[in-house]
Amino acid sequence: MSERVYRSGIVALLGLPNAGKSTLMNALLGENLAIVTPKPQTTRSRILGILNRECSQILLTDTPGVHKGKGALSEAMNEAAAEAAADCDVALLLVDRSKGWRPLHDFLLTHLKEKGTKTFIVGTQADRKECNKMEWPPPGLEGQELCSVSAVRKTGLDELMDQVEACLPEGAPFYPEDQLTDRSQRFLVSEYVREACYRELSQELPYAIAVQVESFDESRDDLIKIAATIFTVRESQKRMVIGKNGSMIRQIGIHARQKIELLLGTKVYLELRVRVDPTWIKKKTRIEKLGYH
Repeated sequence: MSERVYRSGIVALLGLPNAGKSTLMNALLGENLAIVTPKPQTTRSRILGILNRECSQILLTDTPGVHKGKGALSEAMNEAAAEAAADCDVALLLVDRSKGWRPLHDFLLTHLKEKGTKTFIVGTQADRKECNKMEWPPPGLEGQELCSVSAVRKTGLDELMDQVEACLPEGAPFYPEDQLTDRSQRFLVSEYVREACYRELSQELPYAIAVQVESFDESRDDLIKIAATIFTVRESQKRMVIGKNGSMIRQIGIHARQKIELLLGTKVYLELRVRVDPTWIKKKTRIEKLGYH
């Protein structure tokens, strides 16, 4: 009996906002790497998750949802998704089954076909009752690689990865087996603070928020001291983030610190400041400096 060959390659998770890309990556990794909230366009940049299997290393690339928004931030997010599509060995085009097939899905699929990228169309949210009302697979997709998964119930995940693994090129792993991502701890910390903002604040405000880690003090063995700044666009937004007598910023800090301590495996002292910076959302260089690229 011949030995199985080792395979490694890049797999891009593509789709519209709130298609379940980050949730799927976290489920496959068994770790809460990418931040997840009910609000669309939570993911702002490419995040690499490294999945090690017995005979493969699968580099999962979570991407921002492709959308028709305007402005420098939307442009950077769409560029990140386009670059991931161009760089990958295999593409997973995620479709929220409860919402059905949309014109932007046709655009993405055509783009991937033109590049000759091996593509799987993955129906997500298969556990939701709304899916029973939506036709799956969508009409007109005969001959495409189709599957359906539920990241919540973890159904269909192994089968999907088996199919993906078979399509990857032969080759040695790119990263050590114990490495989970290529992103720095500082970036992940800033994302966890932003996730806490999304969960605590109103529907619109989080889109005007960015987070930057200012200091990361590991001089003590039993405690890491972190200082981070939350940027808003207007003074009124700053007041909302702080809350009455500092109640909101404390709540954000509590939720963020809990997740950061799980990431770092130690106690964390988290100091949060809020600053008004109307330029961050408009300037491409500023957006990239904040890690959203």
